[in-house]
Amino acid sequence: MIYEIHHERRHEISLSTDKSKLDITKIYNFLKTSYWAEDILIPVIEKSINNSLCFGVYDLNEQIGFARVISDYATFAYFADIFIIEAYRGKGLGKWLIKSILEHPELQNLRTLLLSTADAHELYRQFGFKNLPLPERMMVISNASSQS
Repeated sequence: MIYEIHHERRHEISLSTDKSKLDITKIYNFLKTSYWAEDILIPVIEKSINNSLCFGVYDLNEQIGFARVISDYATFAYFADIFIIEAYRGKGLGKWLIKSILEHPELQNLRTLLLSTADAHELYRQFGFKNLPLPERMMVISNASSQS
């Protein structure tokens, strides 16, 4: 599927869904030290980007944030790999990124939006995310070691 490239600006900070602008090295350097993607390999990142709707946040041409959404664009979306680099945190950019994702035309009227977080519950609650109402219905196969 090909979707229209989405761009927004806040002064010198911009947000885009144009994958050609993504800095894979910067994404890799952040993710390989994150709690959720520790030791991930570049080919895994590249494949995940190729198969996701991606959002980059930029200060002029330098990438300072990222998020990707895995979706069927009809009923379900999973938000993943969301980050703003530390030097830019506390400026509302994470909130802007989440709001922009939620407002993206291809992600409207979905039945379920899902994400996983260890430490940003309060951020996501501001946008309507809640704890799973029936977590006992959810199941997982975790092959974390196969992702690196």
